[in-house]
This record gives sequence, structure tokens and C-alpha cells, in this order.
Amino acid sequence: MKKAANKKNASLKSLSFGEGFGVRFYLLLFTLSLASCSFNPRLQGKGETYLQGEWQQDSSAVQHKLVTYTSNHFRFTCDSFYLKINTFSKVNYGADTCMNKGRWTEYVRGTYAQRNDTLFLRGQFCDDHYRIKETQDCLRAGNYDELFSVSNKSDSLLQLSGTSSVIPIGLRLQKRTGCTPKAL
Repeated sequence: MKKAANKKNASLKSLSFGEGFGVRFYLLLFTLSLASCSFNPRLQGKGETYLQGEWQQDSSAVQHKLVTYTSNHFRFTCDSFYLKINTFSKVNYGADTCMNKGRWTEYVRGTYAQRNDTLFLRGQFCDDHYRIKETQDCLRAGNYDELFSVSNKSDSLLQLSGTSSVIPIGLRLQKRTGCTPKAL
């Protein structure tokens, strides 16, 4: 009986790899996992270099013949965009307190990404200080998602073809800025 108990203890010792091995192994594993991880601050993305700055939509001869048209002002900073949409209409779309005799302005802020020739804008409608709207008024609120095909890139001219309009948007660079990513 004694021999059987000794054999059992010997086999258990061989499985445990010596005294304290399990504790040392887990302590080593824990130390290595802590040393391998580091928390990096989340930084704003750099975005596209050629887009950085303020861009104003050029007016076209066709615009004034349309019943409703918009004039856009884009500001790209790093991977973010700020959009001011001025709308002009000859038709009354709603309460005149909002539409101001056929003229109104909407604001959007968000982030963008570009893949090949497609510019993806995703954001939220905001107030005139680019703060997210908490209540809905008679202007649009909520999400803004738009895709543009970018063409005719030059140093100070862009042409965007949107999915929501057949008229391309010609943009002229007003002010070039750089990107200094900020922590989020």
C-alpha cells in the first residue's frame, strides 16, 4: 500500500513540475501580458492632404435657373469635415420662420474617408456653432451620409459628383490648412 501511495505522489510531483511552478508560471504570464500592452491615446486621423483647408462651391450659370439650388462651403481638418449648406428656393417648403423667404442654412459636421475616387462623408446635422442638434426644428436633423466621386483634382480646384444630385459641385480652395491630429 505504501508503495502505491509513493508511486501516486511521485506521478503528481512529475505533473506539477516542482513546487510553486504553477504560481510562478501564471505570474510570469501575467507580467508578460502587462509588458506587451500599452495604451496609446486615440488620435484623430490625418485625412487626405489635398483636401485640408476651406473650399467654396463655385456658382454655375445653371443654378439661378433652378427652382432650388444649394451653395456649399466645406472645411476639412485632418479626418473631420464641417459643411455649411446654403439653400435658395423659389418654392415655399415650410414655415417661413425657418425658410426665411426661400433662403436657409444648414450645418453638418463629421468625419470623412476616401477610397479610390470616392469620398465618404458621415456626420450629423448641427446648429450654427457645429454642436449636435438636440431638438428638431423645421430643418433637417440626424445623420448625414453622402458619397461623392472626386474628379478634376488640381491644387485649388475639385469637382464632386454626388449621389443625391445630378449637378456636379465645383469647389475652389479658399484657404489651405495643415493637419495637427488631436487626441480624442
